[in-house]
Amino acid sequence: MSMLKMVISREELRNEKMIEEYTKELENLPKGRITPKTVNGKTYYYLYFRNGEKIVSKYIGKDETRVLIIREQLTRRNQVEEILKKLKEERAKIKKLGAIL
Repeated sequence: MSMLKMVISREELRNEKMIEEYTKELENLPKGRITPKTVNGKTYYYLYFRNGEKIVSKYIGKDETRVLIIREQLTRRNQVEEILKKLKEERAKIKKLGAIL
């Protein structure tokens, strides 16, 4: 096996492992968006997300700390989704290179 094929093979394994790890992380992160509702001068927060065809509303509460934590998790989810998108594009390029050699 040539040196170039070995490098491509290692890169393919690295890429697949990273995709697998980020996919597992994504499963543990919430999806959707946070929406505040004001009732009698008090603000309550809800997490809205799609579950199949339905839009689901999940009550978060009034606690600003919990809302902040969920916002950070939603931000992390967006980051992980972007990383996964780039890794999948990279995987396609690696497969093309492997096919050429």
